[in-house]
Amino acid sequence: MSFLPLILIFGLMYFLMIRPQQKKARAQQSLVASIAAGDEVVLSSGLFGVVNEVEDDVIWLEVAKDIELKILRSAVDRRFNEPAPVDEGTDEGTDEGPIQD
Repeated sequence: MSFLPLILIFGLMYFLMIRPQQKKARAQQSLVASIAAGDEVVLSSGLFGVVNEVEDDVIWLEVAKDIELKILRSAVDRRFNEPAPVDEGTDEGTDEGPIQD
């Protein structure tokens, strides 16, 4: 019976600290995996931009007109636009984006 309080404390720590942190990590991993060209993102450093091209672990991010940065996928902190459903009749190769001079 003396181990019961210790078990309860561990269970409480799991539900208040460990489990929410695991859920946040899974959400971040799914976000990073779902990044596609045309997404407006912010990096963990606070830099905003539009994704131009996605390679394996590298993303080409346009931060201003004709200025692209090569960054790691894992540097993406969040996405500002929701992923749009892909229509087969739309033009995906346009140069227009939300960042303008």
